[in-house]
Amino acid sequence: MHISLPYDTFVLDNGLRVFLHEHHATPLVSVNLWYHVGSANERRGRTGFAHLFEHLMFEGSKHVPPGQFDNLLESLGGTNNGSTNPDRTNYWEDVPSNGLEVALWLEADRMGWLPDAMTQERLDGQRDVVMNERRQSYENRPYGLAFETILAELYPADHPYSWPTIGSMEDLAAATLDDVLSFFRTYYTPGNATLAIAGDVDSAHARALVERYFAEIPAGPPVPPVEAPAVSLARDVYRVLEDDVQLPRLYMTWHSPAAYEPGDAEMEAIGEVLADGKASRLHRSLVYEKQVAQSVSAFQDAGRLGSAFYIVVTARPGVELGPLEDEVRSTIAALATQGVRAEEVERARNHIETAFVDELQNVGGFGGRADRLNSYWFFVRDAGYFDRDLERYRTLTAEGIREAARRILTKPCVTLSVVPRGRSDLAAGSAGAP
Repeated sequence: MHISLPYDTFVLDNGLRVFLHEHHATPLVSVNLWYHVGSANERRGRTGFAHLFEHLMFEGSKHVPPGQFDNLLESLGGTNNGSTNPDRTNYWEDVPSNGLEVALWLEADRMGWLPDAMTQERLDGQRDVVMNERRQSYENRPYGLAFETILAELYPADHPYSWPTIGSMEDLAAATLDDVLSFFRTYYTPGNATLAIAGDVDSAHARALVERYFAEIPAGPPVPPVEAPAVSLARDVYRVLEDDVQLPRLYMTWHSPAAYEPGDAEMEAIGEVLADGKASRLHRSLVYEKQVAQSVSAFQDAGRLGSAFYIVVTARPGVELGPLEDEVRSTIAALATQGVRAEEVERARNHIETAFVDELQNVGGFGGRADRLNSYWFFVRDAGYFDRDLERYRTLTAEGIREAARRILTKPCVTLSVVPRGRSDLAAGSAGAP
């Protein structure tokens, strides 16, 4: 099977790169805008801005009053959403075909004229929303501080992946209106964005609309490059968090190859082999045979500047995490020395390929065709990378997977134990006490 999505592309004089993909199976069109800014573009003391703008972008712009962005799209029968991660910020609208012009106008107005409507009151309101979101998702949620703790240990303090995308309470509280506007004018510009339009659309008509609404927006200043020092762990790091949880949980995290770099696909396959489904190695040993764990997961969190590979094991009540860590390390050692069976490679390959094809059934949403066009351009500078991407998984071999496990998972890692309060005795490794 080969996947090739035809698309047209052009670049406006202000630097906005546009991808157009016609797909007339349903009368729907997706407008998908990527700004090449995420939390990695921030700095210590000024974190959380990219995610804050995910909220502020819906609070009105020069010609769109507060609340009207969603109302206009809903009146058309459309939906919209956005997301922020360390590398990029994404906004999309999925609308009936006749709603394309409205969606483009809305996106253009907030790209070009959001600062005209920005006030201290709106900043304060959305800052409060984000700080409350942080409390609910981090401080007040069981295991909520785990990934923030891991990132702080996995990366040095000056690395742009060392803080969470949502930012810190202190930085959010300290952000001024001038800080926020300066961040917007630096990063939310045509020259730092790509726009993908996919679905039931005439390319010539779509191009005319893009030129009408986006061409007059200034390109913006050159974007400062992200400085990312080389990272590695000199030794294993153990940490303990006592939390309001019932079940102990073990997190083990390694540095791994960046998105689309050699080894990235192999690490994704290793996640499948270790923890995807009842036949996976860790699920079989820890959940089914020994019955010491409630659940296991393993996944490659791929990023532009580097990736992290996670293994997460939630223990049964009162189970010590040390033996679980030992079992994980033993399983990794077997994988790195003896390799994987042919049927494991085939199962991983089939599962990844099926998920890949399923996502492409949609023109919009997260992971749909429009989103993929933007994603491929951002990561590999080839919006038509579909078949080459799939080829990375088609060509997986048992030896390649074994070698990736040996090269990545036998190195030092961060091991975090999250345990019920007063039960640091359940923690793994040499961490025994908080």
